[in-house]
Amino acid sequence: MNKYVKRLLWTLLILFILMNLIAFLHAYKFTHFDTSIHKTKNGTNLSFGQKLNLALFGISNPRPQAKIVPDTVYKAIKLKSNKEIECWIIKAKEPKGTVALFHGYGGEKSSMLDKATIFRNLGYNTLLVDFMGAGGSEGNQTTIGFKEALEVKTCFDYLQQTGEQNIVLFGTSLGAAAILKSMSDYQLPVSSIIIECPFSTLLQTVKNRFSNMGIPAIPMANLLVFWGGVQNGFNAFHHNPVDYAKQINCPTLLMYGGVDTKVTKKETMAIYNNLAGQKELEIFPLAGHENYLIKYKKEWTNKITAFLHK
Repeated sequence: MNKYVKRLLWTLLILFILMNLIAFLHAYKFTHFDTSIHKTKNGTNLSFGQKLNLALFGISNPRPQAKIVPDTVYKAIKLKSNKEIECWIIKAKEPKGTVALFHGYGGEKSSMLDKATIFRNLGYNTLLVDFMGAGGSEGNQTTIGFKEALEVKTCFDYLQQTGEQNIVLFGTSLGAAAILKSMSDYQLPVSSIIIECPFSTLLQTVKNRFSNMGIPAIPMANLLVFWGGVQNGFNAFHHNPVDYAKQINCPTLLMYGGVDTKVTKKETMAIYNNLAGQKELEIFPLAGHENYLIKYKKEWTNKITAFLHK
């Protein structure tokens, strides 16, 4: 073997090690919130050195904390699941059921208060949930819906134990993925589910993030998913809501923002087509990966009302 081939092999080996190290660090920071900071740094206001540091070592995300509390009577409870999770119970007058609300990545239960108010106006008690690593719940870790699926089941079991028979699950993004996995794993006998912008596969959603930054997704997306799974104790390549959807037989309302850059319409249609039961799809044309109430509060409320009244 000549010296040029040896140099090439050593160069490739060093590059491979560096890519894995960078992916390891990014995966850890993406799935573990930082309790020492309160706000994510704005990348547009950073020096070159700071940007290089972020590119090499990843972005630290602050642990989500409740920004507001309910402006009406509520009860805070703790439930034992894979982690201890905190929930708020807010009751409606003459309730006809309960809606459990599950937040997205980087969110916590107070971010669902506006939607919970609409559900209560429709006559439903609401259970607002902090996933592990958020708000009043235990830990600083997230598994992007994988282990959170057990927490969805824990909340369902709690509601069922209180005697509630009409249970609706609502989730956005990560929360929607957790609901789909929980329904697939445990076949929860819910009345219906309402899900907003779930990703099709964890690998695809990571690829989308690279594409949005103008960076080639391969091989870094695959390395990030691999190390994220290793760090958090599961096979992240098997975290695929598009496959979970095949096991969903209850009535389902799937909602999507037409200009969402984090989840594609192709992904959404794949999930919708795989849903095995009665299903409806609502697309808000000018909404991104965001709270649909910002631009479509009336339309969102009307669709939810019609779906729940069937």
